[in-house]
Amino acid sequence: MIELEGLPELVDPVLIAAFEGWNDAGEASSGVIAHLESAWKAEPLISLDPDDYYDFQVTRPSVELNDGMTTSIVWPTTRLLRARPPGVERDVVLLRGIEPNMRWRSFCADIIYICRELGVELAVMLGALLNDSPHTRPVPILGSATNEGLARSINLELSRYEGPTGIVGVLGHTFAQAGLDAISLWASVPHYVAQPPNPKATLALLRRLEDVLEIPMPLGDLDEEARAWEHGVDELASQDSEVADYVKELEERKDAAELPEASGDAIAAEFERYLRRRDRGTDS
Repeated sequence: MIELEGLPELVDPVLIAAFEGWNDAGEASSGVIAHLESAWKAEPLISLDPDDYYDFQVTRPSVELNDGMTTSIVWPTTRLLRARPPGVERDVVLLRGIEPNMRWRSFCADIIYICRELGVELAVMLGALLNDSPHTRPVPILGSATNEGLARSINLELSRYEGPTGIVGVLGHTFAQAGLDAISLWASVPHYVAQPPNPKATLALLRRLEDVLEIPMPLGDLDEEARAWEHGVDELASQDSEVADYVKELEERKDAAELPEASGDAIAAEFERYLRRRDRGTDS
Protein backbone atom coordinates (compact mmCIF):
# COMPACT_ATOMS: atom_id res chain seq x y z
CA MET A 1 0.00 0.00 0.00
CA ILE A 2 1.25 3.49 -0.87
CA GLU A 3 2.17 5.65 2.10
CA LEU A 4 0.37 8.99 1.87
CA GLU A 5 1.15 10.48 5.28
CA GLY A 6 1.93 14.16 5.34
CA LEU A 7 0.03 15.11 2.20
CA PRO A 8 -1.57 18.57 2.32
CA GLU A 9 -5.31 19.09 2.36
CA LEU A 10 -6.35 20.28 -1.08
CA VAL A 11 -9.24 22.52 -2.10
CA ASP A 12 -11.65 21.01 -4.67
CA PRO A 13 -8.75 19.45 -6.60
CA VAL A 14 -8.90 18.42 -10.25
CA LEU A 15 -6.38 16.05 -11.84
CA ILE A 16 -4.68 16.81 -15.16
CA ALA A 17 -2.63 13.85 -16.41
CA ALA A 18 -0.42 12.94 -19.35
CA PHE A 19 1.97 10.09 -20.10
CA GLU A 20 5.02 9.96 -22.29
CA GLY A 21 5.20 7.19 -24.86
CA TRP A 22 2.48 5.64 -27.03
CA ASN A 23 -0.10 8.22 -25.89
CA ASP A 24 2.06 11.26 -26.65
CA ALA A 25 2.59 11.97 -30.37
CA GLY A 26 4.88 14.93 -30.84
CA GLU A 27 5.16 15.11 -27.03
CA ALA A 28 2.11 17.36 -27.24
CA SER A 29 0.30 16.09 -24.16
CA SER A 30 3.32 15.70 -21.86
CA GLY A 31 4.28 19.18 -23.07
CA VAL A 32 1.12 20.53 -21.45
CA ILE A 33 2.08 19.12 -18.05
CA ALA A 34 5.66 20.36 -18.34
CA HIS A 35 4.39 23.81 -19.30
CA LEU A 36 1.89 24.03 -16.43
CA GLU A 37 4.40 22.64 -13.93
CA SER A 38 6.78 25.47 -14.78
CA ALA A 39 4.20 28.25 -15.16
CA TRP A 40 2.36 27.39 -11.94
CA LYS A 41 5.51 26.49 -9.98
CA ALA A 42 4.02 23.13 -9.03
CA GLU A 43 5.25 21.40 -5.87
CA PRO A 44 5.89 17.63 -5.61
CA LEU A 45 3.27 15.52 -3.83
CA ILE A 46 4.17 11.88 -4.38
CA SER A 47 6.00 9.53 -6.74
CA LEU A 48 5.13 5.92 -7.48
CA ASP A 49 7.79 3.28 -6.87
CA PRO A 50 9.26 2.60 -10.33
CA ASP A 51 10.23 -0.98 -9.41
CA ASP A 52 6.54 -1.92 -9.46
CA TYR A 53 5.71 -0.77 -12.98
CA TYR A 54 8.76 -0.33 -15.20
CA ASP A 55 11.07 -2.70 -17.03
CA PHE A 56 14.34 -0.85 -16.82
CA GLN A 57 15.71 -2.64 -19.90
CA VAL A 58 12.84 -1.11 -21.89
CA THR A 59 12.45 2.23 -20.11
CA ARG A 60 15.94 2.92 -18.86
CA PRO A 61 16.97 5.25 -16.02
CA SER A 62 19.17 8.26 -16.83
CA VAL A 63 22.49 9.18 -15.29
CA GLU A 64 23.37 12.75 -14.35
CA LEU A 65 26.98 13.91 -14.22
CA ASN A 66 28.90 16.78 -12.70
CA ASP A 67 32.50 17.23 -13.83
CA GLY A 68 32.49 13.67 -15.08
CA MET A 69 31.27 12.24 -11.79
CA THR A 70 27.91 10.52 -11.40
CA THR A 71 25.71 12.68 -9.16
CA SER A 72 22.36 10.90 -9.44
CA ILE A 73 20.25 8.33 -11.26
CA VAL A 74 16.85 9.51 -12.49
CA TRP A 75 14.43 6.60 -12.50
CA PRO A 76 11.44 6.42 -14.84
CA THR A 77 8.28 6.85 -12.83
CA THR A 78 5.00 8.69 -12.40
CA ARG A 79 4.92 11.83 -10.28
CA LEU A 80 2.05 13.89 -8.92
CA LEU A 81 2.46 17.58 -8.19
CA ARG A 82 0.26 20.26 -6.64
CA ALA A 83 -0.40 23.66 -8.19
CA ARG A 84 -2.65 26.58 -7.36
CA PRO A 85 -3.41 28.65 -10.49
CA PRO A 86 -3.35 32.42 -9.83
CA GLY A 87 -6.79 33.81 -9.05
CA VAL A 88 -8.40 30.35 -8.83
CA GLU A 89 -9.88 28.99 -5.60
CA ARG A 90 -9.07 25.35 -6.24
CA ASP A 91 -6.01 23.16 -6.47
CA VAL A 92 -4.79 21.33 -9.54
CA VAL A 93 -2.97 18.01 -9.28
CA LEU A 94 -0.60 17.47 -12.21
CA LEU A 95 0.28 13.89 -13.07
CA ARG A 96 3.40 13.54 -15.18
CA GLY A 97 4.28 9.98 -16.03
CA ILE A 98 5.79 7.51 -18.43
CA GLU A 99 3.46 4.81 -19.68
CA PRO A 100 4.20 1.81 -17.44
CA ASN A 101 5.63 -1.37 -18.92
CA MET A 102 3.66 -3.79 -16.74
CA ARG A 103 0.93 -4.27 -14.10
CA TRP A 104 -1.39 -1.67 -15.60
CA ARG A 105 -4.38 -2.65 -13.47
CA SER A 106 -2.40 -2.29 -10.25
CA PHE A 107 -0.97 0.98 -11.53
CA CYS A 108 -4.45 2.37 -12.22
CA ALA A 109 -5.67 1.16 -8.81
CA ASP A 110 -2.81 3.10 -7.19
CA ILE A 111 -3.74 6.27 -9.09
CA ILE A 112 -7.40 5.92 -8.08
CA TYR A 113 -6.39 5.37 -4.43
CA ILE A 114 -4.22 8.49 -4.45
CA CYS A 115 -6.96 10.55 -6.10
CA ARG A 116 -9.51 9.47 -3.51
CA GLU A 117 -7.14 10.36 -0.68
CA LEU A 118 -6.50 13.79 -2.21
CA GLY A 119 -10.20 14.43 -2.78
CA VAL A 120 -10.04 14.43 -6.58
CA GLU A 121 -13.46 13.89 -8.16
CA LEU A 122 -12.65 14.92 -11.74
CA ALA A 123 -9.71 13.86 -13.90
CA VAL A 124 -8.76 15.23 -17.31
CA MET A 125 -6.35 12.99 -19.18
CA LEU A 126 -4.46 14.24 -22.19
CA GLY A 127 -3.16 12.38 -25.20
CA ALA A 128 -1.93 12.99 -28.72
CA LEU A 129 -2.19 10.69 -31.72
CA LEU A 130 -0.82 10.65 -35.25
CA ASN A 131 -3.46 11.47 -37.83
CA ASP A 132 -3.90 12.74 -41.37
CA SER A 133 -4.69 16.27 -40.20
CA PRO A 134 -2.97 19.04 -42.21
CA HIS A 135 -0.59 21.15 -40.16
CA THR A 136 -2.07 24.34 -41.63
CA ARG A 137 -5.49 23.89 -40.04
CA PRO A 138 -6.65 24.10 -36.40
CA VAL A 139 -5.65 21.04 -34.39
CA PRO A 140 -8.65 18.71 -33.94
CA ILE A 141 -9.33 17.79 -30.31
CA LEU A 142 -11.41 14.65 -29.85
CA GLY A 143 -12.19 12.89 -26.62
CA SER A 144 -14.27 10.69 -24.41
CA ALA A 145 -15.97 10.98 -21.03
CA THR A 146 -17.16 8.62 -18.35
CA ASN A 147 -20.81 9.51 -19.05
CA GLU A 148 -22.90 11.18 -21.74
CA GLY A 149 -24.04 14.03 -19.50
CA LEU A 150 -20.48 15.04 -18.76
CA ALA A 151 -19.60 14.93 -22.48
CA ARG A 152 -22.60 17.12 -23.38
CA SER A 153 -21.85 19.63 -20.63
CA ILE A 154 -18.47 20.44 -22.14
CA ASN A 155 -19.55 20.09 -25.79
CA LEU A 156 -17.04 17.30 -26.32
CA GLU A 157 -16.55 15.97 -29.83
CA LEU A 158 -16.47 12.26 -29.15
CA SER A 159 -13.90 9.93 -30.65
CA ARG A 160 -15.15 6.92 -32.61
CA TYR A 161 -11.89 5.04 -32.27
CA GLU A 162 -11.93 1.34 -31.45
CA GLY A 163 -8.75 -0.69 -31.20
CA PRO A 164 -5.55 -0.95 -29.17
CA THR A 165 -5.36 1.52 -26.31
CA GLY A 166 -2.74 2.96 -24.01
CA ILE A 167 -2.64 3.76 -20.33
CA VAL A 168 -4.81 6.86 -20.87
CA GLY A 169 -7.67 4.69 -22.12
CA VAL A 170 -7.25 2.11 -19.37
CA LEU A 171 -7.03 4.74 -16.65
CA GLY A 172 -10.12 6.51 -17.95
CA HIS A 173 -12.07 3.25 -17.83
CA THR A 174 -10.82 2.63 -14.29
CA PHE A 175 -12.04 6.05 -13.20
CA ALA A 176 -15.48 5.23 -14.58
CA GLN A 177 -15.56 1.90 -12.75
CA ALA A 178 -14.59 3.73 -9.54
CA GLY A 179 -17.51 6.15 -9.94
CA LEU A 180 -15.29 9.16 -10.60
CA ASP A 181 -15.70 11.59 -13.50
CA ALA A 182 -13.00 11.52 -16.15
CA ILE A 183 -12.48 13.23 -19.48
CA SER A 184 -9.92 12.35 -22.13
CA LEU A 185 -8.77 14.98 -24.64
CA TRP A 186 -6.72 13.90 -27.66
CA ALA A 187 -4.90 16.18 -30.08
CA SER A 188 -4.39 15.06 -33.68
CA VAL A 189 -0.77 15.44 -34.77
CA PRO A 190 0.09 15.33 -38.52
CA HIS A 191 1.77 12.00 -39.17
CA TYR A 192 4.13 13.51 -41.75
CA VAL A 193 5.68 15.79 -39.10
CA ALA A 194 5.61 13.57 -36.03
CA GLN A 195 8.92 14.55 -34.45
CA PRO A 196 8.65 16.51 -31.20
CA PRO A 197 8.01 19.09 -30.06
CA ASN A 198 4.67 20.16 -31.48
CA PRO A 199 3.78 23.46 -29.77
CA LYS A 200 0.69 23.92 -31.93
CA ALA A 201 -0.88 20.72 -30.58
CA THR A 202 0.20 21.56 -27.02
CA LEU A 203 -1.42 24.99 -27.37
CA ALA A 204 -4.65 23.43 -28.69
CA LEU A 205 -4.84 21.07 -25.70
CA LEU A 206 -4.25 23.95 -23.28
CA ARG A 207 -7.05 26.00 -24.84
CA ARG A 208 -9.45 23.07 -24.72
CA LEU A 209 -8.46 22.48 -21.10
CA GLU A 210 -9.33 26.08 -20.34
CA ASP A 211 -12.79 25.59 -21.86
CA VAL A 212 -13.42 22.35 -19.98
CA LEU A 213 -12.19 23.42 -16.54
CA GLU A 214 -12.92 27.16 -16.78
CA ILE A 215 -9.45 27.77 -15.38
CA PRO A 216 -7.29 30.32 -17.23
CA MET A 217 -4.30 28.58 -18.74
CA PRO A 218 -0.95 30.37 -18.93
CA LEU A 219 0.03 30.27 -22.59
CA GLY A 220 3.39 32.03 -22.32
CA ASP A 221 5.23 31.98 -25.64
CA LEU A 222 3.27 29.05 -27.07
CA ASP A 223 1.34 31.22 -29.56
CA GLU A 224 4.58 32.46 -31.05
CA GLU A 225 6.17 29.01 -30.94
CA ALA A 226 3.16 27.48 -32.68
CA ARG A 227 3.33 30.04 -35.50
CA ALA A 228 7.07 29.46 -35.88
CA TRP A 229 6.51 25.68 -35.96
CA GLU A 230 3.84 25.97 -38.67
CA HIS A 231 6.04 28.31 -40.71
CA GLY A 232 8.93 25.85 -40.42
CA VAL A 233 6.77 22.96 -41.65
CA ASP A 234 5.53 25.17 -44.52
CA GLU A 235 9.11 25.71 -45.60
CA LEU A 236 9.96 22.01 -45.42
CA ALA A 237 6.85 21.07 -47.39
CA SER A 238 7.63 23.66 -50.08
CA GLN A 239 10.95 21.92 -50.74
CA ASP A 240 9.27 18.62 -51.62
CA SER A 241 6.57 18.71 -54.29
CA GLU A 242 5.11 15.35 -53.24
CA VAL A 243 4.72 16.50 -49.63
CA ALA A 244 3.28 19.85 -50.78
CA ASP A 245 0.72 18.07 -52.97
CA TYR A 246 -0.18 15.73 -50.13
CA VAL A 247 -0.70 18.62 -47.70
CA LYS A 248 -2.91 20.37 -50.27
CA GLU A 249 -4.98 17.20 -50.65
CA LEU A 250 -5.40 16.96 -46.86
CA GLU A 251 -6.44 20.61 -46.72
CA GLU A 252 -9.08 20.14 -49.42
CA ARG A 253 -10.40 17.01 -47.73
CA LYS A 254 -10.51 18.76 -44.35
CA ASP A 255 -12.23 21.86 -45.71
CA ALA A 256 -14.81 19.80 -47.59
CA ALA A 257 -15.66 17.84 -44.45
CA GLU A 258 -16.13 20.93 -42.27
CA LEU A 259 -19.75 21.99 -41.86
CA PRO A 260 -20.45 25.73 -42.22
CA GLU A 261 -21.63 25.96 -38.62
CA ALA A 262 -18.39 24.41 -37.36
CA SER A 263 -16.42 27.59 -38.09
CA GLY A 264 -19.15 29.60 -36.38
CA ASP A 265 -18.89 27.41 -33.30
CA ALA A 266 -15.12 27.87 -33.26
CA ILE A 267 -15.47 31.66 -33.49
CA ALA A 268 -18.06 31.68 -30.69
CA ALA A 269 -15.85 29.50 -28.46
CA GLU A 270 -12.84 31.75 -29.09
CA PHE A 271 -14.89 34.86 -28.26
CA GLU A 272 -16.16 33.30 -25.02
CA ARG A 273 -12.59 32.42 -24.10
CA TYR A 274 -11.54 36.01 -24.77
CA LEU A 275 -14.31 37.35 -22.53
CA ARG A 276 -13.33 35.01 -19.68
CA ARG A 277 -9.70 36.07 -19.94
CA ARG A 278 -10.65 39.75 -20.05
CA ASP A 279 -12.88 39.42 -16.99
CA ARG A 280 -10.10 37.68 -15.06
CA GLY A 281 -7.43 40.05 -16.31
CA THR A 282 -5.42 37.07 -17.63
CA ASP A 283 -2.74 37.65 -20.25
CA SER A 284 -2.73 35.44 -23.31
